[in-house]
Amino acid sequence: MNKIVLLGKLIKDPELRLVEGHEKVYTKFIIAVERNFKSSDGERKADLIPVTIWGRKAEVVCQYMKKGSIISLSGRLRTGSYEDKDGNKKYIAEVVAEDFRFVGNRRNEENGDMTSDNNN
Repeated sequence: MNKIVLLGKLIKDPELRLVEGHEKVYTKFIIAVERNFKSSDGERKADLIPVTIWGRKAEVVCQYMKKGSIISLSGRLRTGSYEDKDGNKKYIAEVVAEDFRFVGNRRNEENGDMTSDNNN
Protein backbone atom coordinates (compact mmCIF):
# COMPACT_ATOMS: atom_id res chain seq x y z
CA MET A 1 0.00 0.00 0.00
CA ASN A 2 1.31 3.45 -0.94
CA LYS A 3 -0.17 5.95 1.56
CA ILE A 4 1.35 9.07 3.05
CA VAL A 5 -0.07 11.60 5.53
CA LEU A 6 1.57 14.99 6.10
CA LEU A 7 1.03 18.20 8.05
CA GLY A 8 2.97 21.20 6.85
CA LYS A 9 3.12 24.84 5.88
CA LEU A 10 3.07 26.13 2.29
CA ILE A 11 6.33 27.91 1.48
CA LYS A 12 4.81 29.99 -1.34
CA ASP A 13 1.42 30.71 -2.89
CA PRO A 14 0.04 27.80 -4.96
CA GLU A 15 -0.70 28.52 -8.63
CA LEU A 16 -3.31 26.79 -10.78
CA ARG A 17 -1.91 25.21 -13.96
CA LEU A 18 -3.62 23.76 -17.03
CA VAL A 19 -2.45 20.65 -18.87
CA GLU A 20 -2.05 21.85 -22.46
CA GLY A 21 -4.43 20.17 -24.88
CA HIS A 22 -6.63 18.88 -22.04
CA GLU A 23 -9.16 20.38 -19.69
CA LYS A 24 -7.29 19.12 -16.60
CA VAL A 25 -6.04 21.55 -13.96
CA TYR A 26 -3.52 20.95 -11.22
CA THR A 27 -1.34 22.75 -8.75
CA LYS A 28 2.16 22.01 -7.51
CA PHE A 29 3.51 23.45 -4.30
CA ILE A 30 6.02 22.65 -1.59
CA ILE A 31 5.22 22.21 2.08
CA ALA A 32 7.64 22.48 4.96
CA VAL A 33 7.10 19.58 7.37
CA GLU A 34 8.81 19.94 10.74
CA ARG A 35 10.83 17.00 11.94
CA ASN A 36 9.85 15.63 15.34
CA PHE A 37 13.36 16.01 16.77
CA LYS A 38 15.86 18.80 17.17
CA SER A 39 19.21 18.90 15.38
CA SER A 40 22.56 19.08 17.18
CA ASP A 41 22.33 22.90 17.22
CA GLY A 42 19.04 22.69 19.16
CA GLU A 43 16.83 23.84 16.30
CA ARG A 44 13.95 21.96 14.75
CA LYS A 45 14.54 21.44 11.02
CA ALA A 46 11.92 20.92 8.31
CA ASP A 47 11.77 18.74 5.22
CA LEU A 48 10.58 20.44 2.02
CA ILE A 49 8.16 18.11 0.26
CA PRO A 50 6.74 18.72 -3.23
CA VAL A 51 3.00 18.10 -3.59
CA THR A 52 0.69 17.87 -6.62
CA ILE A 53 -3.11 18.08 -6.46
CA TRP A 54 -5.43 17.60 -9.46
CA GLY A 55 -8.86 18.84 -10.52
CA ARG A 56 -11.38 20.66 -8.36
CA LYS A 57 -9.29 20.07 -5.26
CA ALA A 58 -6.43 22.00 -6.90
CA GLU A 59 -8.81 24.89 -7.58
CA VAL A 60 -9.90 24.95 -3.92
CA VAL A 61 -6.31 24.94 -2.66
CA CYS A 62 -5.38 27.82 -4.98
CA GLN A 63 -8.45 29.80 -3.98
CA TYR A 64 -8.14 29.49 -0.21
CA MET A 65 -4.49 28.80 0.62
CA LYS A 66 -1.41 31.00 0.45
CA LYS A 67 2.17 31.10 1.63
CA GLY A 68 2.22 30.20 5.32
CA SER A 69 -1.11 28.33 5.28
CA ILE A 70 -1.08 25.04 7.15
CA ILE A 71 -2.43 21.98 5.36
CA SER A 72 -2.98 18.38 6.34
CA LEU A 73 -3.03 16.02 3.39
CA SER A 74 -3.01 12.38 2.46
CA GLY A 75 -2.10 10.74 -0.79
CA ARG A 76 0.54 8.59 -2.40
CA LEU A 77 4.25 8.92 -3.00
CA ARG A 78 5.27 9.02 -6.66
CA THR A 79 8.90 8.51 -7.63
CA GLY A 80 10.72 8.67 -10.93
CA SER A 81 13.99 9.49 -12.62
CA TYR A 82 15.31 11.34 -15.66
CA GLU A 83 18.59 12.33 -17.23
CA ASP A 84 19.62 15.97 -17.07
CA LYS A 85 21.26 17.84 -19.97
CA ASP A 86 24.69 16.57 -18.88
CA GLY A 87 23.56 12.93 -18.91
CA ASN A 88 23.42 12.60 -15.11
CA LYS A 89 20.58 10.52 -13.70
CA LYS A 90 18.34 12.52 -11.35
CA TYR A 91 15.73 11.06 -9.02
CA ILE A 92 12.49 12.77 -8.05
CA ALA A 93 9.84 12.12 -5.44
CA GLU A 94 6.57 13.96 -4.86
CA VAL A 95 3.32 13.43 -3.04
CA VAL A 96 0.19 13.22 -5.17
CA ALA A 97 -2.45 14.42 -2.70
CA GLU A 98 -5.88 12.81 -2.80
CA ASP A 99 -7.45 14.48 0.25
CA PHE A 100 -6.60 17.55 2.30
CA ARG A 101 -7.84 19.70 5.15
CA PHE A 102 -7.13 23.28 6.06
CA VAL A 103 -5.60 23.56 9.53
CA GLY A 104 -5.95 26.62 11.72
CA ASN A 105 -7.81 29.68 10.56
CA ARG A 106 -7.03 32.92 8.77
CA ARG A 107 -6.54 34.91 11.99
CA ASN A 108 -3.97 32.42 13.33
CA GLU A 109 -2.12 32.31 9.99
CA GLU A 110 -1.90 36.10 9.84
CA ASN A 111 -0.37 36.09 13.33
CA GLY A 112 2.07 33.30 12.44
CA ASP A 113 0.40 30.88 14.89
CA MET A 114 0.29 27.24 13.69
CA THR A 115 -2.36 26.12 16.19
CA SER A 116 -6.03 25.62 15.46
CA ASP A 117 -8.73 27.70 17.08
CA ASN A 118 -11.12 24.74 17.45
CA ASN A 119 -11.21 24.88 21.26
CA ASN A 120 -12.58 28.44 21.46
